Amino acid sequence: MATKTADTIWSNCLKIIKDIVEWQHFKTWFEPINPVELKGNVLMIQVPSQFFYEYLEEHYVTLLAKTLKREMGKDARLEYRIMVDSGNGRNGSVDVPATSVKTLSNNEMNFPLVIDSPVKNPFVIPGLKKMQIDPQLNNSYTFEAFVEGECNRVASRAGKTVAEKPGSSSFNPLVLYGGTGMGKTHLVQAIGNQVKRSHPNKVVLYVSSEKFINQFQDHSRNNAINDFIHFYQLIDVLIIDDVQYFAKAEKSQDAFFAIFNHLHQSGKQLILTSDKSPKDLDGLQERLLSRFRWGLSTDLQMPDYETRIEILESKMKNDGLELNQDVVKYVAYNINTSVRELEGALISLLAQSSLNKKDIDVELAKKVLRNFVRTSSKEVTIDAIQKIVCEFFSVPYEKLLHKTRKREIVQARQITMYLAKGFTKNSLKTIGEHFGGRDHTTVIHSCQTVKDLMDTDTIFRENVQELTQKVQLATM
Repeated sequence: MATKTADTIWSNCLKIIKDIVEWQHFKTWFEPINPVELKGNVLMIQVPSQFFYEYLEEHYVTLLAKTLKREMGKDARLEYRIMVDSGNGRNGSVDVPATSVKTLSNNEMNFPLVIDSPVKNPFVIPGLKKMQIDPQLNNSYTFEAFVEGECNRVASRAGKTVAEKPGSSSFNPLVLYGGTGMGKTHLVQAIGNQVKRSHPNKVVLYVSSEKFINQFQDHSRNNAINDFIHFYQLIDVLIIDDVQYFAKAEKSQDAFFAIFNHLHQSGKQLILTSDKSPKDLDGLQERLLSRFRWGLSTDLQMPDYETRIEILESKMKNDGLELNQDVVKYVAYNINTSVRELEGALISLLAQSSLNKKDIDVELAKKVLRNFVRTSSKEVTIDAIQKIVCEFFSVPYEKLLHKTRKREIVQARQITMYLAKGFTKNSLKTIGEHFGGRDHTTVIHSCQTVKDLMDTDTIFRENVQELTQKVQLATM
């Protein structure tokens, strides 16, 4: 009969474990383990870090115990050799004497206590304690500085809920999506800053997907992927910006999948941003996209006219500025692409006023905004919006004008009025006249109905969002 060795026993254990745990968990938590030696009824295995050891104890201690006893008998014991970072670029290891053990009564198996070893931190000097991780947040991004409007109300209120109870609400993950300059980064960092204030013991980290990918590649070259994954699994609130850049970064997606699973299962909060809804993201693994849909996905749209005025007034207040209300209205009316463009226009206006030593009036605003309006100067007409909506819902144009109570026609007409109010410079009266001579109160009622339904009806909201994007394209 062949003599059993550490290698053969551990190989047999892995065959059993592989059939029980998920493939990705097996790859992450069991393949990196190396059998070291077998002494009597004690098998020693080597693990990459202290965190690795703790994770095995917390999640797989019973499985390990039963598997090892099956291979070696009821007196089987397991000991660890833990790799530690010596701080000079070299790796060492720690073996724990057999006298330093704790007994786990639930499986009659002994596991040695181990000394603490640092987890490598990609953001700060290795060896810093968990609470010393730099959250990478901009302190100026707060909820107080974020202007809430119809365009972002769901996202804003969901963010506040997450900040109040990170990891404890149904909004996990929270996925915010929308075009460039809509305020996604501001809002997710506001969540992070609020968590730091309300829950100072929580470890928060904001990182762009590009930085995440670069860090992963660096650790991959240094054969330190497990250190990378273990570091991110320490985070209580993980914010990943622009996840669309994970497309085609297959191995980074594998690492993020392992991190996502661990954090979510541990009740930690994940917050993600993207330029598209999860269902429209290309190049991402389906298993990741399915997890993005576990929580709440909501968008940030182009701010409406009233919200744009509030954004400008908030910016002016924070910077200690005063502008004529006519100028504010002119800027808000003509810059309707993004918050970033709006703030950029205000800065340019102030710069021109200072350089030319001129007061800021509407005439100066018209001159300055010529460089900004070019991206949104093509004004869409009510007729064009009607055509877009009719094609989308397969509704004949003349039906929009008739006095019918059919639900699909009524909703198509209400959405068209809503979009006409948001994208054209026409008065409510003029909009009503384009729909069979209806008055301005009908337009007001239709716009409010659309806003209410968007808050309560997911399919309706998605239809309006898609139509909004179609109309935006028509203005370019």
